[in-house]
Amino acid sequence: MGKVAAKIKVMPQSPDVDLDDLQERLENTLPEGAKINGVERDEVAFGLVALYPTVIVPDDAGGTEAVEEEFGNVDGVESVEVENVGRI
Repeated sequence: MGKVAAKIKVMPQSPDVDLDDLQERLENTLPEGAKINGVERDEVAFGLVALYPTVIVPDDAGGTEAVEEEFGNVDGVESVEVENVGRI
């Protein structure tokens, strides 16, 4: 059984969202077997900063759909989009 790494773009609802708190809430919603292996931040526009967590999931977990769904349900998240996926 291998693992898959996915870089996921998480857009907060507004520039007022506390990114440290949002990052912690994302980590707390991960499905079993998934983990975050680093988070990058990138200013998008007008003070809005996107989070780019790299999520490691088991290959047999069915991809990143469960992670995307959980991230999308976190309070303060506007959108979730997979940027990159690869085997590790």
